[in-house]
Amino acid sequence: MPPPDPSSSRVPGPWAHRDVSANGIRLHVAELGDGPLVLLLHGFPEFWWTWRHQLPALAEAGYRAVAVDLRGYGDSDKPPRGYDGFTLAGDVAGLVKALGATRAHLVGHAWGGMLAWTVGAMHPRLVSSVTAVAAPHPLALRRAIRRHPRRQGRASAHVFRFQLPLLPERGLTRDGAAAVGGLFTAWSGPKWTASPEFDEVVRRNRGAVLVPGVAHSALEYYRWAVRSQLRSDGRRFAEAIDRRLEVPVLQVHGALDPVVLESTATASGQWAGPNSALHVLPGVGHFPHQESPRTTTKLISEFLGSGPGPA
Repeated sequence: MPPPDPSSSRVPGPWAHRDVSANGIRLHVAELGDGPLVLLLHGFPEFWWTWRHQLPALAEAGYRAVAVDLRGYGDSDKPPRGYDGFTLAGDVAGLVKALGATRAHLVGHAWGGMLAWTVGAMHPRLVSSVTAVAAPHPLALRRAIRRHPRRQGRASAHVFRFQLPLLPERGLTRDGAAAVGGLFTAWSGPKWTASPEFDEVVRRNRGAVLVPGVAHSALEYYRWAVRSQLRSDGRRFAEAIDRRLEVPVLQVHGALDPVVLESTATASGQWAGPNSALHVLPGVGHFPHQESPRTTTKLISEFLGSGPGPA
């Protein structure tokens, strides 16, 4: 059976799909609504469709909601390089400009949330606020792994397994990307895994990982994050993001998240700007925006509405 075409990620809905050139690559986006820009950044192992609940809700609330397939994912370009923190932040900054906005509210889950923290530090003039869903500040995660190897270190064990060459890609895509379903099941709260929606979520994300190039690109994020810590680019990255953001940060975290511990999310507060907040959702795992979409979307909408004026 041939692998899925990248265009298979363009799931139909009330949103419009288009391609945008930013930072030297082509990025696929789905957008809906008019108003201040809210840029939605997905995590692993997902693609833009993870924000299907938030896109129409934010558009109805008066925002221009744009969900992007990050570099290497979905129907966006999958170049052999550029999976370092500097380039990924440049992708987001370039996308804000390419969309014709001067500033954007960044909403990110997991990897996308850590990227939002990064862009807030590196490109502060382009950021109106940051919402981090199941996403600690990158330095908080790094410190928690080092200081608590039996807690956050064990929770992040997959990060170290992904450092091997080739084998992780094969494991991720074997048997129709069955491992993706295993990750979603292991990382989610029990209520969601028993819901009718869960099977569709697993099916679509398995297909998205099988798109040629996606598995390798997705794992390159993890490889740079770990290996760069022993190099000068990793030290420069840490210095660049080790500053308190100028904008408010909303953190939304699942109490049952087995990947990012609540204590690691709490420790991220030292980098959050004024008027920031942390909300922990009971019974929810690593995917609050999907497991509890109404609550998460309400928190985001209220947070955006309480911040500074239009971007």
